[in-house]
Amino acid sequence: MILLHPVTLSRRTFLLAGITTLAWGQTKTPTCSLTAEQEEGPYYIDDRIVRREITEGKPGIPLELRIAVVDAKSCAPVPHAAIDIWHCDALGIYSGFAATNLGRPHGGAGDRPPPPGSGAVGEPGPPPMPPPRPHHQADASRYLRGVQLTDAKGRAEFATLYPGWYPGRAIHIHLKVHIGSAVDSARDRGGHVCHTGQLFFPEEITADIAKLEPYATRQHVRRTLQSEDGVFERQRGSASMLDLTRLSRRTNADGFLATVTLAVEPEATPSPVRPFGSMGPGSLPAPGSPNPTARKTDIDAGLLKG
Repeated sequence: MILLHPVTLSRRTFLLAGITTLAWGQTKTPTCSLTAEQEEGPYYIDDRIVRREITEGKPGIPLELRIAVVDAKSCAPVPHAAIDIWHCDALGIYSGFAATNLGRPHGGAGDRPPPPGSGAVGEPGPPPMPPPRPHHQADASRYLRGVQLTDAKGRAEFATLYPGWYPGRAIHIHLKVHIGSAVDSARDRGGHVCHTGQLFFPEEITADIAKLEPYATRQHVRRTLQSEDGVFERQRGSASMLDLTRLSRRTNADGFLATVTLAVEPEATPSPVRPFGSMGPGSLPAPGSPNPTARKTDIDAGLLKG
């Protein structure tokens, strides 16, 4: 069952909601192509909770995440899609696995830490890892996980925080786009997943965020660059880069507005992308898979920002 969490709008949240209206007021007709799929990773929990605010009080730099979903064939908005996101906290830990080794009990190609002593940012990354082994959630925590339904214009918004990092992966947010999931029954078997992917952050902004608390406490942990991340490089992560804008003009510590548009085929059920390192060089989909092989999202940013 999807759990409904009522949210009381603070004055700041109300003002941000006003900014959202202004930012989404301009809706130019975009040009689009199918957004590349990425691997799911080993930390998805099929226990969806409908809520906009997903931090549960976790510390970190605020992130207003706005996602628009459009049909790759027509560029028309996709309403009533359930966008399911999950990511680690500022210390690199995933909820549901917080009681285990930094949230990574088994890991694998994308989410398994390399051996100790891997060095600092900029040094060569670790070699490809074996595929993830089966794992089970370790605890009942659910911070930084949630679902929002797209509105009539294909848009959804989350209040979250800038993710932290852990060895072996560039900073990212996981997501799935479910079609046909009723709001009162997330396990509606009539629905399907039309997109599984990851969202990535500009490296220059991440470098600045890494100097702020609580992220700065992780400076001893190697931060993997996108150029070293097999998922980003081999699974076309550049197609799902977030566009970031400061929420204020004062400092990065006040947070960011992050926008992205995903072009999907609502009727399709793409084959899962195998974890990086599990099938030799790269993790490309099998021949004939609906997952694109050389295309990327090319959406006019005006869809989400004025």
